[in-house]
Amino acid sequence: MTDLEYHAKASAVLASIEACVDGWLQNDVVDIDTQRTGGLLEMSFPNGSKIIMNTQPPLHEIWLAARSGGFHYKFVDDMWRDTRDGRELFDALSACASEQAAQPLRFAAAG
Repeated sequence: MTDLEYHAKASAVLASIEACVDGWLQNDVVDIDTQRTGGLLEMSFPNGSKIIMNTQPPLHEIWLAARSGGFHYKFVDDMWRDTRDGRELFDALSACASEQAAQPLRFAAAG
């Protein structure tokens, strides 16, 4: 993957996450505040916990930091996969967000 492809794909991931959270806020599902600065997306949950998504351009990775731990994702076979266990990023993010929001939440890639 070229740097240009990486930046486009990583930016699309963060935009999908923001759009999903915005939809939940508009539909009064859950009040998660988001703040994005470049390749860093911070989600603040009502209980004070946070999930942080961060792009890592030199490695062509996306990192996720949540209460349950830190995870690294690379784009493999048209999906962002955990570099340790192969779990798909949106599945892992959904599990982390559901735990921290104390209700089921499901993230999905746009498109």
